[in-house]
Amino acid sequence: MTASIQPSTAAGVQYLLRLGDACLVLSHRISEWIGHAPILEEELALGNIALDLLGQSRALLTRAGQLSASAGGNAFDEDQLAYLREERHYLNPVMMELPRGDFAFTQARNLIAACWLLPMWTRLQASTDAEVAAIAAKAVKEVRYHQQHAAEWVVRLGDGTEDSTRRMQDALRQIWPYVNELFASDAIDAAAEASGLGPAWSSLKPDWDAAIDEVLAEARLARPQHTPHVYEGVRGVHSEHMGHLLTTMQSLQRSYPGGVW
Repeated sequence: MTASIQPSTAAGVQYLLRLGDACLVLSHRISEWIGHAPILEEELALGNIALDLLGQSRALLTRAGQLSASAGGNAFDEDQLAYLREERHYLNPVMMELPRGDFAFTQARNLIAACWLLPMWTRLQASTDAEVAAIAAKAVKEVRYHQQHAAEWVVRLGDGTEDSTRRMQDALRQIWPYVNELFASDAIDAAAEASGLGPAWSSLKPDWDAAIDEVLAEARLARPQHTPHVYEGVRGVHSEHMGHLLTTMQSLQRSYPGGVW
């Protein structure tokens, strides 16, 4: 069994891990639709979205590993960071680790995530870290498609049959309490903003609100009631679902450390 690793706690490393882990874990959840999507075309679309997110995560984790070494810690590669950390060292928002749910839940989460990631990547194109800016320039094009794809399904289901409308409204209501974490800034955000590495997450809220409200209006769906609670996945405090997810995701690497094809 391979020993677990712990990356540097430097603010820049932690900032990139938060975003990289968000993409990694959401990619894993979306990939669970392979073989289960309602139509073949959608199975291919979800698979491509999952692969896009995985690519974004790979790039961010690689850069985080490099910055970890620069900060005086160990240098880790993308595979080590993806597969060899303990649960408390993953820094994704809790929303991303929630079980796959039904098709309405998946599209609601994809929309919420894409509307958050699009302004994130847009601003990261101006990062003072040239590597991060280059990653963002590619990712922003991918996430623009993710947002469009999810929005089309939310509108199609929200303004569809009585049953599809109910399912989509229920999905939004179920996921809404987890939204606040996407915009909760702290010292790590402040350091990233001060250094020019990336934006404070709270600054993304106006763009996210505008994008979400436009889709909900077209879908004739009610915006769920605001809840004050803020989850703390970005600080390593996860739901009961994260451990089960990691058991699946890490099983091969833990069983055959350093294995290659």
